[in-house]
Amino acid sequence: MTAGTGGQRLPVERLTVLYDAQCPLCVHLHQWLMKQRQLVPLDLVPAASDEARRRFPGLDHAGTLDEITVIGDRGQIYRGTDAWIVCLWALAEHRPRSHWLTTPTGRPFARATVLAAAKYRSLTATPCGDGDSACTVPEPGD
Repeated sequence: MTAGTGGQRLPVERLTVLYDAQCPLCVHLHQWLMKQRQLVPLDLVPAASDEARRRFPGLDHAGTLDEITVIGDRGQIYRGTDAWIVCLWALAEHRPRSHWLTTPTGRPFARATVLAAAKYRSLTATPCGDGDSACTVPEPGD
């Protein structure tokens, strides 16, 4: 939920997940998310792709390749740990866990999980660019 005009609460009706299509872990998680029963529909879009740039022209697209980014239909932007938690919140079987992960007890666990995934990704993902060039991101169907 997010605050709307006049203070009323507006429900989040759809989330867009920007993921690194060159990362084996990210692709695996993309496939896993798509198999889950969703309470809030998830659109999964390759980060820094033409589609991502078309949908979100003001976003730092290079940054979306560095960490998972989730964008709500009301303009909310979640990155890193918060992005993972909101993805779980959108799923029927994992919503209770997402609520726990936002507590003082659960938050360190969520952060450690995200850091472990980032370390795994750094060891398995193909290096992207040489600092002067951007990644080539495959479009759907490539």
